[in-house]
Amino acid sequence: MKKQVNIIGGGLAGAEAAAYLARHQVYVNLYEMRPYVTSEAHSSDLFGELVCSNSLKSNDLDNAAGLLKAEMRVLDSLMMEAAEASKISGGRALIVDRHKFAAYISKQLENNKYINIIREEVKEIPEGITIVASGPLTSDALTKTLENLLGEQMLGFFDASSPIVTKDSLDLSKMYEKSRYENNDGGYLNVPLTKKQYETLVRELVNAKRAPLKKIDEQYFEGCLPLEVMASRGENTLRFGPLKPKGLEQEDGTLPYAVVQLRQDDVAGNLYNLVGFQTNLTYGEQRRVFGLIPGFENAEYVRYGLMHRNTFIKAPAVLNKTLQLKNYPNIFIAGQLSGVEGYIESGASGIVAGINALRLLENKQLVSPPFETMLGALLNYLENAHIKTFAPMNANFGIIYGVNKQNRLQKASEAVEKMKRWKESIHG
Repeated sequence: MKKQVNIIGGGLAGAEAAAYLARHQVYVNLYEMRPYVTSEAHSSDLFGELVCSNSLKSNDLDNAAGLLKAEMRVLDSLMMEAAEASKISGGRALIVDRHKFAAYISKQLENNKYINIIREEVKEIPEGITIVASGPLTSDALTKTLENLLGEQMLGFFDASSPIVTKDSLDLSKMYEKSRYENNDGGYLNVPLTKKQYETLVRELVNAKRAPLKKIDEQYFEGCLPLEVMASRGENTLRFGPLKPKGLEQEDGTLPYAVVQLRQDDVAGNLYNLVGFQTNLTYGEQRRVFGLIPGFENAEYVRYGLMHRNTFIKAPAVLNKTLQLKNYPNIFIAGQLSGVEGYIESGASGIVAGINALRLLENKQLVSPPFETMLGALLNYLENAHIKTFAPMNANFGIIYGVNKQNRLQKASEAVEKMKRWKESIHG
């Protein structure tokens, strides 16, 4: 019999799992419901589409996101390969052209003889070893199937994405180029705000009309709050958050009262997104309120900010750190559905799901990366977090035992070496 695995979902986790299995000559049935069934956030039928920011965060090894990306490169990540092929200027961050990024991943999957792409909505989990990587926008039908299967109420929260504007529509004379703490980096534009301009923006954000939400969905993830919600928590909240001026001194050395930062969103430099401006304001109110920002008087919006439901399972109750369901050994959960939060976290979990799906096929013991690594710590969190307070988790040094500010770089370097040895051990 030929080795075969089913994967539900063509996002970052599903793509990574499919790529790993195909490299090891396992046949994959990759199910993706787009374009026949669409979601609130996606705009294409490409695999690995980045629906919110085009930033994969810091590349620095002493940054949690930078460490996780280093570990993913050790594991031959397709996502990291695509990022390298589509990266654009972004200072210390890894910024990509989102269309080229997704197109690269799509080409690799579509041209692989081991991957059979099936464009249809999956409502029931198929027979055989299956990786469910349907993402935070899992369809209602599949969500219901999972709820019935697990016997646990699915959890959900709302995520938000920032507006994207055309550079040509902005008044650049009111902006300056600089990435935080670095000079002369063309990947960012900055709008300095006076105290009066800042206070006006905050007031209008708080009072602006918001798109209606169902009561059950009025729960926000603290790591990705809408701008207007942050503004309502206090007049200075935004100045210590997405509008903080620290590290963004102007050419004459002065530090603005607050700064609106824009990040380049495409290789050509035609599109910019507003950093940290995820929002649930109506489209008309976004035009009005953001039009108060100097230089935005005639801004052209390629995409308005929007909000969409994120769904995830109660991982500590039902999932092992191998990403295998405790009561259903043929089923793995990967990506944001598992309870990790973020692009790279989702992709990394897909690699582990692929590794363990192969090991299950070969009747080998399932594995998880060392808990001293960022990826291992994330999966350990999924298995051992408190069930009642469980919430999605980004990569962060707080979940790795014994790491502090003084030894962070040393521990990160050790983590990469541990990941290399772990890779050798599972493929030996």
